[in-house]
Amino acid sequence: MLNSCIHRPQTTTTIIDKMQPSSIHLYVIGLLLTVIGSMSSAQADTGESPLFDHQSTLHIRIEGPLSTLIKKRSNSDYLDGKLSYTDDSGSTHEFDLKFRTRGNYRRERTTCNFPPVRLNLQKKQVLGTEFSGQNILKLVSPCKPTTGRYEQYILKEYLAYKILQLHTPYSFRTRLLKITWIDTDKRNPTFEKYAFVIEHKSELANRLSVTIPKIPGTRHSRLNRTQAGTASVFQYLIGNTDFSLVKGASDDACCHNGILVSKDGDTFFPVPYDFDFAGLVNASYAEPHPTFRLGSVTKRLYRGHCSVNAELAPTIAMFAQKKDAVFELVETQEGLSNRERMRTLNFIGKFYAELDNPQKIRNKFARKCF
Repeated sequence: MLNSCIHRPQTTTTIIDKMQPSSIHLYVIGLLLTVIGSMSSAQADTGESPLFDHQSTLHIRIEGPLSTLIKKRSNSDYLDGKLSYTDDSGSTHEFDLKFRTRGNYRRERTTCNFPPVRLNLQKKQVLGTEFSGQNILKLVSPCKPTTGRYEQYILKEYLAYKILQLHTPYSFRTRLLKITWIDTDKRNPTFEKYAFVIEHKSELANRLSVTIPKIPGTRHSRLNRTQAGTASVFQYLIGNTDFSLVKGASDDACCHNGILVSKDGDTFFPVPYDFDFAGLVNASYAEPHPTFRLGSVTKRLYRGHCSVNAELAPTIAMFAQKKDAVFELVETQEGLSNRERMRTLNFIGKFYAELDNPQKIRNKFARKCF
């Protein structure tokens, strides 16, 4: 039904065209230990993480003093709570949980009734569960739980992360949750909402065998051009201008709404995050920076650097090749209302229509670089 309502541009081709028994026992034991050791090493090398290796929606319960969290909004003092879930076999798991607020803009009382949360789990408690290996997790949840459209914002921001993951391994993995929140202060009623957790940067670094430099900024010439181009075109796809690939905001480390990772300490790969100001999400509180004179976050602006122009053709071709997979993500995303699903399909459809037009590619990408 949805497919018949949305015109999908055709795939872009114009850009692409360019012994003894005792000894035996000891030997067997030694061999088994060697095999087990090899298996453990292989598992460590793959960076397996049940929470992010699985893609089904995980239903969990979080109990804690939510009223205190909402009132104090401390980003340093942890509150005590519990996290529990029931696995596929029907077994219930419950862990001690510490949580606090995090972030900047969404932590402000004038922006969000319910601030973003950081979860802290004990690794020993979660061994052998869906949360095995996890310690610190960034949770993205509706900042106005009583208003339905804010839950839609969460699902669309989750989609932005999934779209980036389709195009590059240099991206944060995510897991969709359905959380039942229980306020032990007993001031707020129990409620259930979608949310998602984001892979910790240390887990991303281990998975990709990279380091995360602590630097205030860098030059565009030191960025990996393929990844910089991919990140820039992706940000254009989702209609986001609230980022920098080379410097942080104020006194923060590099970069604004992203991090840098490196394999050799000389060349950096930008990894974006935080997409709630993107046109794809179209949050009611989001505004484009006045510098860009866009009028609305749904107006796209390419912010790629001219240094990536040499890689632009293969990057565009790669995005065109992933088009159907992107549409499928939107079409199959649970929880999206029909209205928001159609809006999202139309929004990304305009991006792919531009990819079919070589003149628009030159005008909006190559000639708009800085």
